[in-house]
Amino acid sequence: QVQLVESGGGLVQPGGSLRLACAASGFIFDDYAMGWFRQAPGKERDFVAAISRSGGNTLYATFVKGRFTISRDNAKNVLYLQMDSLKSEDTAVYCCAADEYMKSTSNWRSWGQGTQVTVSS
Repeated sequence: QVQLVESGGGLVQPGGSLRLACAASGFIFDDYAMGWFRQAPGKERDFVAAISRSGGNTLYATFVKGRFTISRDNAKNVLYLQMDSLKSEDTAVYCCAADEYMKSTSNWRSWGQGTQVTVSS
């Protein structure tokens, strides 16, 4: 079955960087677009970034553009999110998702459990 397992979260100071990874299994990775979403306590899930099957097209939420970079390694079945210039408001649980279509809405087919990112001094 489809499995998406995130890693790389943790505590980082404002202005710092983290690289999240999402290991995928149970499906043909490069047949699916991949995305990252986040959810802060008491808030709705927000779209962060998405990447097409080949990695040739990307889509970002306005609030992360220029700071975060989504990428994928189809040979290793791994999705990445490089997060730079982190701010306290980036604190959230970050989840990866898979679907046939790249989109900024939250109706993706499969989801991981998430990894906690905390930005604090």
